[in-house]
Amino acid sequence: MISQFFVLSQRGDHIVFRDYRGEVPKGSAEIFFRKVKFWNDDEAEEAPPNVDGVNYIHVKVAGLFFVVTTMVNVSPSLLLELLQRIARVTKDYLGVLNEDSLRKNFILVYELLDEVIDFGYPQTTSTEVLKSYIFNEPIMVDAGRLPPLGPAAMFMQGTKRMPGTAVTKSVVATEPGGKKREEIFVDIIEKISVTFSSSGYILTSEIDGTIQMKSYLSGNPEIRLALNEDLSIGRTGSSSHDYRSSSGSGTVILDDCNFHESVHLDSFDIDRTLTLIPPDGEFAVMNYRMTQEFKPPFRVTALIEEAGPSRAEVLLKIRAEFSVNVTANTITVQMPVPSYTMRASFELEAGAIVGGSEHTLRAKLTFSQESHGNITKEAGPVNMNFTIPMYNASKLQVRYLQIAKKSKTYNPYRWVRYVTQANSYVARL
Repeated sequence: MISQFFVLSQRGDHIVFRDYRGEVPKGSAEIFFRKVKFWNDDEAEEAPPNVDGVNYIHVKVAGLFFVVTTMVNVSPSLLLELLQRIARVTKDYLGVLNEDSLRKNFILVYELLDEVIDFGYPQTTSTEVLKSYIFNEPIMVDAGRLPPLGPAAMFMQGTKRMPGTAVTKSVVATEPGGKKREEIFVDIIEKISVTFSSSGYILTSEIDGTIQMKSYLSGNPEIRLALNEDLSIGRTGSSSHDYRSSSGSGTVILDDCNFHESVHLDSFDIDRTLTLIPPDGEFAVMNYRMTQEFKPPFRVTALIEEAGPSRAEVLLKIRAEFSVNVTANTITVQMPVPSYTMRASFELEAGAIVGGSEHTLRAKLTFSQESHGNITKEAGPVNMNFTIPMYNASKLQVRYLQIAKKSKTYNPYRWVRYVTQANSYVARL
């Protein structure tokens, strides 16, 4: 099935390479990287997935290319899911997934690959099952000293860096002294898609959310995770099979959702409580989608006007609609300008974007030629990316996280965090 598996850095360097069948010519990694780096979808040449009879399937995780090659007709969805699972298992064992951690733990990574794939055929991607076959200890990388891998990779708080999802230690790592710290992490991560008109009105809005869990509890105790009591799933109807509310009038209405295979839904229809025995590693307890009207974290208005035959002015306003106790991080704003723009100067108000604040950006554009026609068709739209810790737009909440007690003194640490990120945050001109 699979001929080769390899991991490349953003520069195209080999970090991991395994050839299972020896049927793909040498240099496949270089061919793949050149095609991906220089391919333009506007060109007529062949796209990267197939070159000279070799099928290339890849995903990009944490700035790294995870790639498999095959000479036969295999379902792309299967291989994409396999690559995502390999990346997740690798992160579970290394704690941090990046180039440095892979290079320092290459022996452990190859040991994992030998168990996950045998002669090109996938065997298992379960972190819990693999524990019985993996004997190398991970070399931990200090996540606090690593640079951010992307807009949503880290939360910046002063000079400290906090990881954005779950935790950054290995599932097989122990604390100094050989003891394992009993703790569990739950992250509610929401990705928002919003489109604004030029006057700031909302045209479309959607939330894609997930409840991520990573457990470091010994003995796999039973866990009860309680959500909003007034949570409704589905706009109409009532059924214990599609998990819809009988009233449909809850303050939090999700369009649909799905659950991890370890989740038991016996009491979910009654009190919105999920019961599960968490497997090792990081996994999604619940995925959900919401298109009900919600208050977006930012209100964006953008305007561009001609200021002469070869000049234009841009006015961009961003207002934070969340609480004053919340601060947004890693904010970027992009706006394409006409191709004949020579120069741009900016005026921006200083200060952090905290709840309730409004910031205005004024830009003056100078063109190399006169603008012909409607300039709004040649510029924009405005795209915004951000990460907001301890904030969620859907108002989905964890009421409590209950862990079955082994003894009277058993009291593990519980961490529940909320993260909101931009998926597609667009303002039209």
